[in-house]
Amino acid sequence: QVHLLQSGGGLVQAGGSLRLSCTAEGRVFFTYRMGWFRQAPGKEREFVATITQSGDDTYYADSVTGRFTISRDNAKNTLYLQMNNLNTDDTAVYYCVAGTLSGRSPRPVPKYWGQGTQVTVSS
Repeated sequence: QVHLLQSGGGLVQAGGSLRLSCTAEGRVFFTYRMGWFRQAPGKEREFVATITQSGDDTYYADSVTGRFTISRDNAKNTLYLQMNNLNTDDTAVYYCVAGTLSGRSPRPVPKYWGQGTQVTVSS
């Protein structure tokens, strides 16, 4: 069992930056492929970014490539999402996930979810 506790988020103006954190309780954090998903009002939950267990490879949704950076610190059991140049389309509840791979897709299949954190970008 992995318990994911998120922090960060909030309200920011368009063009601004925020950083999300996700800390895992448990000793197996480093064994999971981690990622971020988000869900905007009235829309389905969507993939944002993922990072390998060692942190040496990352993969992003096209909508955030070049603006968001996912990283992890296995010594601290913590996952991060640095979000720069935010726009109103980034407004959503963001979820960190711990999961595994399935098939050839680099997107993780979530096994555990964080509680979610609201990010609101104003114009």
